[in-house]
Amino acid sequence: MSDLKKFRFINKVEGYSFIVLLFIAMPLKYMMDYPLATKVAGMLHGLLFILFIYQLLEAAREVPFSKKEVMLYFILSLVPFGSFYTDKLCRRKPITA
Repeated sequence: MSDLKKFRFINKVEGYSFIVLLFIAMPLKYMMDYPLATKVAGMLHGLLFILFIYQLLEAAREVPFSKKEVMLYFILSLVPFGSFYTDKLCRRKPITA
């Protein structure tokens, strides 16, 4: 499997984990007094975010991404639903390796 495909996969999974953290775990913690939700979802999201950064750097070498694209993809990972736009942009990239 190419690094670009791996990046697109981890990008989606990390994006979903961010949405779960923001829109499910956070309301459970603050509205229903269930702090365990953010501990579990937060830890999982943190791990996935580290994998996202690693795979972004690996994919940047394969494709290659410009520095501007790498920064854009990183910034989009910090925005809810940004990972889905990243995936749309990456679909257009040819796999060179």
